Amino acid sequence: MFSLVRVAYAVFRFGDYKPRPVTFASTRKWLKQFEAKDRAGALALLDRIIYLSESTTQRILVEQNDALMTRLKKAGIPPKKIVYVQVHDPGSSSAVMLNILRDAAGLERLGCRFMDSRDSLGLNKLTNQLGEGALVYVDDFVGSGDQFCTARDFAVTNVVGTFSEFLLVPSICEEAIYEIGKRGIEAYAGHLHSKAERPLHDNSNLFDADCKERMRELCAGISPKMGLGYKELASMVVLYRNAPNGIPAVLRGSLNQKPFMGMFPRTTDLPPRR
Repeated sequence: MFSLVRVAYAVFRFGDYKPRPVTFASTRKWLKQFEAKDRAGALALLDRIIYLSESTTQRILVEQNDALMTRLKKAGIPPKKIVYVQVHDPGSSSAVMLNILRDAAGLERLGCRFMDSRDSLGLNKLTNQLGEGALVYVDDFVGSGDQFCTARDFAVTNVVGTFSEFLLVPSICEEAIYEIGKRGIEAYAGHLHSKAERPLHDNSNLFDADCKERMRELCAGISPKMGLGYKELASMVVLYRNAPNGIPAVLRGSLNQKPFMGMFPRTTDLPPRR
């Protein structure tokens, strides 16, 4: 038997997860998929989740943005020369994060500018008009850095003038810090997700060897290609809007949630509604 207290605590922590609500019933169902001998490991993995609720996400964005704006002010860059850039598709997490920040921090009132990274003509026209300033890319989570860097590399080809570049994000993996650093981009993040704090990552010693190996085996059984997530990040950050694609399969579950139901399925993992 597993502890009902532990189940209740999970519901308390992850209650506002949007793709599929985390309830008492769903948490028990998730645990029952494991053999009795593996449930302690599954619960230990759950305890290591770094969960960013909606309120926490907003707080981090506002706090990090305040720190960045203070720095830019000291450097002589006024708000009207700060361009906030959403990356990826409209309606993506980046766009949602930028909207949250814009409203919570009153960025429009301050005279800040807003652009879509794919708006080549708009970026060219605005940066040519400003001549100098700062580009602030906004996202919710950056894992390997691949997706972000692809979007940024396309956008920057349309930038005219002298602009320092920053990434504003609630959480970022250490792998991405290296990738964006090569491009001269500095991250303002509320949380740096190290390899050491990911129990199933090669670089972590949080679990004993047997428990770690067993959890990794279960992940591979659920998803042979993505058992430890994209590029084997084995990341443990989950945001209220969605789980990044770098989390272990025992947490994410199978496509359509069959045969294995995850605690934190991505929206694309859920079966289509009828």
